[in-house]
Amino acid sequence: MQLRVFTEPQQGASYDELLRVAQRAEECGYDAFFRSDHYLKMGDVSGEPGPTDAWITLAGLARETSTIRLGTLMSAATFRLPGPLAIAVAQVDQMSGGRVELGLGSGWYEREHTAYGMGFGSLRERFDRYTEQLAIITGLWEATETFSYDGEYYQLTEAPPLVRPAQSPRPPVLIGGSGAKRTPRLAARYADEFNVPFAGVDDTARLFAGVRAACERAGRDPDSMRYSAAQVLCCGRTEAQLRERAAAIGRELPELRANGLAGTPDELVDKLGAFAERGASRMYLQTLDLSDLDHLDLVAAEVMPQVAKL
Repeated sequence: MQLRVFTEPQQGASYDELLRVAQRAEECGYDAFFRSDHYLKMGDVSGEPGPTDAWITLAGLARETSTIRLGTLMSAATFRLPGPLAIAVAQVDQMSGGRVELGLGSGWYEREHTAYGMGFGSLRERFDRYTEQLAIITGLWEATETFSYDGEYYQLTEAPPLVRPAQSPRPPVLIGGSGAKRTPRLAARYADEFNVPFAGVDDTARLFAGVRAACERAGRDPDSMRYSAAQVLCCGRTEAQLRERAAAIGRELPELRANGLAGTPDELVDKLGAFAERGASRMYLQTLDLSDLDHLDLVAAEVMPQVAKL
């Protein structure tokens, strides 16, 4: 199993803080550094400390790291037009030497849309736009000549392939969530990886099975998809250290043990093993206290070597 660091900068992080985390994650041997793509802090509408843009952040990190993969979990289809997003991600892929992955979702947090003047729409409209964006972005990346698209929400006329991704045929695309119908169909058609965020092992297995079935119906080998999960991280050598780390992110340790990836290194290995048994080959470790680099060191030293064998 591969371990990836997943951050939530909208809760409070400057670029320099994210850079320190990404570079430490690279030094420790984590497979990737991912960040959320949000413009508004959750749980506090004050707006402090102010938003950062996911793809501007990743462009900077692309030039200040050398081996770690970089991506979003997830960019919202409501935030950007699909053509410019395809160009931006392709350019960051070039800047990184082919280390970028695009997690794309339909968008869900209405408050940030109204705060910054972005259209939100109904769930059906958001999903319809999301579907068209997946078709356009992957189509632009894979096109060898001009690309046109005539959809309900987006129309492209003879778009030239001006910026080619470094990866061939394109950067990996991640789709995730708990939808029972449209999400599995979209994953089977467009995704290289399907991610289940913040669910228990049994629910994760059920959602994986839904995507595998959708792949079979679409005539795709289900094993050609990578399956992953995301869990909040809280690891400590002692109960006191665990309580301290839980308190630092505003959570109670018993609740985290029940609903997240929390415990001693040995406990984490056992929990990761349960996810691996259900098909997960990657885990995104939601790292909320970005000042605690020792946390990353501990997991890298005492958990990563054991789960690499899973």
